[in-house]
Amino acid sequence: MGLYDTYLALRYRRHDGAPPGHIALAITERDLLDSEGYETLEDILAWADQYGAERVTVAVSVLDDAVIPTLERTLNQIQSPQPMAIRTPTSPESATTPIQILIGLGGKQEFATAVRELAQEVAVENLTPDAIDEGAIADQLLFAEEPDLMIKTGAERLSDFAIWQSVYSELYFTDINWQNMRKRDFLRALLDFKQRQRRFGQ
Repeated sequence: MGLYDTYLALRYRRHDGAPPGHIALAITERDLLDSEGYETLEDILAWADQYGAERVTVAVSVLDDAVIPTLERTLNQIQSPQPMAIRTPTSPESATTPIQILIGLGGKQEFATAVRELAQEVAVENLTPDAIDEGAIADQLLFAEEPDLMIKTGAERLSDFAIWQSVYSELYFTDINWQNMRKRDFLRALLDFKQRQRRFGQ
């Protein structure tokens, strides 16, 4: 680790702000076109574990569903510091592992699927409309937890990711491309989070 990285790590550890327990990353299939993209993912998962994140959620948005099987096979081969699960649009249930990777699951699609499933439960009288609350909706999502910190590289937009779960998340945007993400860039995001005063919509 370089001198500047050591300096940032020391600042982060000494800052008395609460660290992010759940970190989310929004990337695209273009970020995983070559081995460098997967190496960046392995690095960030290791850094998140090193600096105390309890959960990491990675969303990989795709333009063509045909690439999903290839992405899934390759992602299953990466090195992960914690148990990892990969979910696609056809996955039957949500994941509870410390590291989750979602492929091709846009926030609008995920929310629409959740509403449709709840409507089906109402139609067969397994559920009443009055019983549908925030918890019922969250239970239908592929990950129900709300990330503390969401990191997006390359552009200042979430790209239709976690529109339900991110309502109270702290958003961190960097113009650095995914393949060029370094440890210092990740530490800057963590330190920025610690320096914020979270308001949770208030």
